[in-house]
Amino acid sequence: MPDRPSGPRRRRSGSRGPRLRRALLAALVACAVAVPVSGAARPAAVPAPAPTVLGPLRDASPAELARRYAVSRQDIRAAGRAAEEHGDRRRAASLRVMAAPGRQFLAFDGRDGGRSTEVVGELATARHIAVLVPGAGVGLDAYGRLRRGAAALGRELGEGAAVVAWLGYRSPATVGPAVLTTGRADGAAPDLRALVDGLRAVRPAARISLLCHSYGSVVCARSARGTAADALVLYGSPGVGFPDAASLRTGARVWAGRSGGDWIARVPHVRVRVPFVATVGFGTDPVADRFGAEVFDAGDGGHSDYLLPGSRSLTRLARIVAGAQPSEAGGAPEGRRAPSADGRAPESGRTSSEVSRG
Repeated sequence: MPDRPSGPRRRRSGSRGPRLRRALLAALVACAVAVPVSGAARPAAVPAPAPTVLGPLRDASPAELARRYAVSRQDIRAAGRAAEEHGDRRRAASLRVMAAPGRQFLAFDGRDGGRSTEVVGELATARHIAVLVPGAGVGLDAYGRLRRGAAALGRELGEGAAVVAWLGYRSPATVGPAVLTTGRADGAAPDLRALVDGLRAVRPAARISLLCHSYGSVVCARSARGTAADALVLYGSPGVGFPDAASLRTGARVWAGRSGGDWIARVPHVRVRVPFVATVGFGTDPVADRFGAEVFDAGDGGHSDYLLPGSRSLTRLARIVAGAQPSEAGGAPEGRRAPSADGRAPESGRTSSEVSRG
């Protein structure tokens, strides 16, 4: 009969427990992020010609904006013809809609899944600018969802505001390993920071807010340090890869919200290092007390419902963009004030649950 394991061996066996728990948590993150979303993103291998080189935005005069919009429309039409020749009717149909008269694209590139920057409203006169940063599974084929959200927010904001729908990176598929790491966000952050810098240069007096949905909140967090934005709004977020708002080292005011029906609440808020692979997960929940953001009441919608016309979340987001308190009364702060970059204590306020209780 074999000897029983010695004491030291039992201790080594016991030490596997934390590793197994971490592996299990990583698997839970994968299931929670990927399973509730139906369908993976389509392949991005549709050919497109190189776009016209426009350079950075340096002038927001109506004439210069009209010129950029016209050039981008030509590039979109050229990409549409390439998609037709490739036999991808879905991509071609999407691009025909994007190239319609009246659409305003500051930039467009149909290659590698597509990149675009569209303006809803009048950027030349905007006092408030919202930049929408989408999450996973958003590309040229599903661009209509992003555009509808931008249009709804623009209507809610009214005159004097512009909404910039920024599809400036190859967002990860909703099912796949990339959606569980910061890799795509790390690559996207410099371009997002450059966009905000450009907007600040041409509209120096405007209030600029980054509205960051789902995986887009990871992108915004990566670009937060030194951003020229006034507000950073994280909603429907799985976590941002930082333990708290102070770690973002940003001068922007940090807000966070999550709707009551959003499945992202079931995502385990862990960050696990998988040896020889990557760090998986995004850590602290942005609406948790310990994160330290100002929390706003985002209503009871689902994960894709934050910008639905008539929703409480849309109203709250518009108030933040406008520089008002998101609560309907508009008086005392609705949420917790995030710690400032210099480490000063936050102001006290009410959490979203307290607001919903009245």
